[in-house]
Amino acid sequence: MPGHPCDKLAAMNLQRILLVEDDVRLADLVSEFLRQNNFEVQQETRGDDALARFSDDTDLVILDLMVPGLDGMALCRALRERYNGPIMMLTAKGSDIDQVLGLELGADDYVIKPVEPRVLLARIQALLRRFERATASPADELSFGALKINRAAQQVILRDEPLALTTQEFDLLCLLASRPGEVLPRADIYEQLRGLEYDGLDRTVDVCVSHLRKKLGDDGERPQLIKTIWGKGYLFVADGWH
Repeated sequence: MPGHPCDKLAAMNLQRILLVEDDVRLADLVSEFLRQNNFEVQQETRGDDALARFSDDTDLVILDLMVPGLDGMALCRALRERYNGPIMMLTAKGSDIDQVLGLELGADDYVIKPVEPRVLLARIQALLRRFERATASPADELSFGALKINRAAQQVILRDEPLALTTQEFDLLCLLASRPGEVLPRADIYEQLRGLEYDGLDRTVDVCVSHLRKKLGDDGERPQLIKTIWGKGYLFVADGWH
């Protein structure tokens, strides 16, 4: 007997998650939990298979670092060439070096295993909310000399050239540029970008600022466009974009 039309409509509106995890038992448990919370989940156990079968209508990617075929770092780099949506790394490797490298390659969040299912769900929902806020921003444009930011199109133009930014980098730039000349505390930036309370230890904001500076051509040693105000936070300079 065919399902009710509303069931089909609900299925069509489910957000799609690509889960790349070679621990099949763990992947099954995570997938079942996410399906119970109204997500559609595509499971892959190999990085090369995940890349080959990747669909552009994916809403979020969760990937483990230690998958065969193409490891998580290489997969993240390859996906960033075609995908601007949120990427979460879910891994047992918890070193600062791995976390920084993952974020610099374009990941938007980095979750250490083991993680409680409800905590994972909260991180997923926070990441999706942040992405949705970015894509639903008003169709206005911020302009600072040679820098132009179109929030509706999620596009940044610098000296007539488009910049390829991750979702997190774009959100950070919009946040700073929307309050030029104002020092934004690291904790406030973290909570705006991640939707979570800052624990005082996470380096996500610092890594993202560093990566964004490189793409904007700002001097990492003596930044003039996004300045570090020691002990306070970061400041966007409105008149330095020539």
